[in-house]
Amino acid sequence: MHETLGHSKDCHCWGRRGFLKFAGTAAALGGGMLLTKNSYAAALTQQQRDNFTPQQIIEAMKDGNTRFRSGERKDRNYLREQESSAEGQYPKAALLSCIDSRAPAEVIMDLGIGDIFNARVAGNIESANILGSLEFACKVAGAKVVLVMGHTSCGAIKGAIDNVELGNLTGLLAKIKPAVQATSYAGERSAKNYDFVDAVARTNVGMTIANIRKQSPVLIGLESSGAIKIAGAMYNLKTGAVEFLP
Repeated sequence: MHETLGHSKDCHCWGRRGFLKFAGTAAALGGGMLLTKNSYAAALTQQQRDNFTPQQIIEAMKDGNTRFRSGERKDRNYLREQESSAEGQYPKAALLSCIDSRAPAEVIMDLGIGDIFNARVAGNIESANILGSLEFACKVAGAKVVLVMGHTSCGAIKGAIDNVELGNLTGLLAKIKPAVQATSYAGERSAKNYDFVDAVARTNVGMTIANIRKQSPVLIGLESSGAIKIAGAMYNLKTGAVEFLP
């Protein structure tokens, strides 16, 4: 057959029959043979998650953001992640981030199904329900990092600066206004000044972290014991960079 197709007898290329045989074997094994060595074949297991330290998890998120900014990502099989996490989940972190459509944490830090809990609310502010969710994520489900992530050009921050009033949004923005007042800034203190908006957003992240520690004995207890780390970050919409705050 090789000679008929123009190949020498010692040629090692497959030909149609060899390819079909390989494809059938791979299909019988659930497609696993088709994954590259760097692929994630499944979601995190409990053992994999438990082997991480909180700081290693933060470093992994930093690395993921570096890949995102370079236009790369880890090879993943999302169907396998979905299937393997259906019976249980072992996320390594819990994020409190903004509802803004331009700041999806899983994408900008190259994360997969089952990697993190992500609570999203305008202005990434805490509430009793958010705190309960974070407590579940860490105390019950075993997440090791709580990350509060704000972002530049945040509409909720602008609304708080401008004293916007609109239905239930009025009460939400009231929780951001203390950050407006607490932000030291020498220039124009208006929503039209994006530098001021971003400065308030950064202050808001810090104040949200302080409120989490103040209002959740469960989380501060876990942090005090070293079981978790509570940290903050800012996402830059223009550069795609996530800055982890000290």
